[in-house]
Amino acid sequence: MAGLEELRKKLVPLFDAEKGFSAGSTLDPSDSYMLSDGGTVNLLSRSYGVYNINELGLQKCTSSPVDETDHSEKTYRCASQEMRIFGAIGSGASSVVQRALHIPTHRILALKKINIFEKEKRQQLLTEIRTLCEAPCYEGLVEFHGAFYTPDSGQISIALEYMDGGSLADMLRVRKKIPEPVLSHMFQKLLHGLSYLHGVRHLVHRDIKPANLLVNLKGEPKITDFGISAGLENSMAMCATFVGTVTYMSPERIRNDNYSYPADIWSLGLALFECGTGEFPYTANEGPVNLMLQILDDPSPSPTKHKFSPEFCSFIDICLQKDPNARPTAEQLLSHPFITKYAHTSVDLAAFVQSVFDPTQKMKDLADMLTIHYYLLFDGPDELWQHAKTLYNEGSTFSFSGKQSVGPRDIFAALSNIRSTLAGDWPPERLVHVVEKLQCRAHGQDGVAIRVSGSFIIGNQFLICGDGLQVEGLPNVKDLSIDIPSKRMGTFQEQFIMEPGNAIGRYSIAKQDLYIMQ
Repeated sequence: MAGLEELRKKLVPLFDAEKGFSAGSTLDPSDSYMLSDGGTVNLLSRSYGVYNINELGLQKCTSSPVDETDHSEKTYRCASQEMRIFGAIGSGASSVVQRALHIPTHRILALKKINIFEKEKRQQLLTEIRTLCEAPCYEGLVEFHGAFYTPDSGQISIALEYMDGGSLADMLRVRKKIPEPVLSHMFQKLLHGLSYLHGVRHLVHRDIKPANLLVNLKGEPKITDFGISAGLENSMAMCATFVGTVTYMSPERIRNDNYSYPADIWSLGLALFECGTGEFPYTANEGPVNLMLQILDDPSPSPTKHKFSPEFCSFIDICLQKDPNARPTAEQLLSHPFITKYAHTSVDLAAFVQSVFDPTQKMKDLADMLTIHYYLLFDGPDELWQHAKTLYNEGSTFSFSGKQSVGPRDIFAALSNIRSTLAGDWPPERLVHVVEKLQCRAHGQDGVAIRVSGSFIIGNQFLICGDGLQVEGLPNVKDLSIDIPSKRMGTFQEQFIMEPGNAIGRYSIAKQDLYIMQ
């Protein structure tokens, strides 16, 4: 017992149940920031260069000295004024994630917002931006679209691919557990991402868990949240910091020993155990210290052999070796029988993901965002309206008053004429849309059909009634006390067929029909 108490005393200073992990050891004293008079944040890292971030986007000015082959500067134009924000979809200890739509590309994104004035969060921000800049588009990793700084709030926003299926943790709350063939295909893709992080970028993620393993409605799983990743200069380098989620932390990390890539393998194995069995194998409700003692002292958990396949059990067993040197690499795990067993089996990941969540609500949210976006372009200033042309493809059609236009150029011209007529001779007030009813249904495999009806009133901005998604900064019609019937100058009905593009979150209008009534 004396040894146990001694171990407990060593563990307690590492974790304060009220304050969370002590992060002092994670901060590189050479990392800092400067704020210019022009509203540009310069995130400085002696090891990884300078990242200039302002309201227009991000520029990486120098490359990591570790990678001598990469001397190019990188610029991501992703301006704050180009975003329509539709409210929060999640939050963590250091950030808030919001749904947003990028106006020039009409693409739905996730915005991760972090306050730069808190030192710990600033270090996590620098780590995440550095990681994402170096792996902007790789299988198994969430795609990076850029970042911008908002001086009024002191926040930096990181624009990421919108993973509309949520996380594996979300899935477990609904489905309790995930079938082995689905997990095999998912973890094969996640292992590609982890192998890239370890073998090419020389990064330890340090926070692999179901909540950080995201999926989209196409069934693609990806790793996210690189805020506490640690860079290692070579494969033999070791970390010596205590950060991350203790629940999925490896024994060597809990002992505060030096650790490296095998720590992520332990976390991945534990995440797979939970996803496959529907149970977390340790008792996590008796406080973090007791949990850490279980991880250190108890035998490594193993799935019940008669309930699960030998391949599944074997994969978890080798990931959860107490000795980090006994664990395989991510690259080696790609050839494990659990991964190869289902390689030639047809598994529809998209169908599985879509079966877990309520497709009606997902479709309604999508319809709300795309409809609001379209009418904000139509009723907005001319410089924003110019972006509407790229909402259409060469085969797109627009029908109004018995006439049909085909292709972006003709459709944009026809809509611009209608827009000019509605504007009349009385700017800044003109006839603007009030959406009073919105209906939607599935169209084809991944498209959505939207039917909108509403009124034209004299005003200066689009309004929407109802309790659906609202765009940030748009006034709520309930708060304006507008008597719509008394201000109604006409009514309209409009139908849209929206189809997904090649990029996740990008939609275009395939068919549009407009009816205007007096």
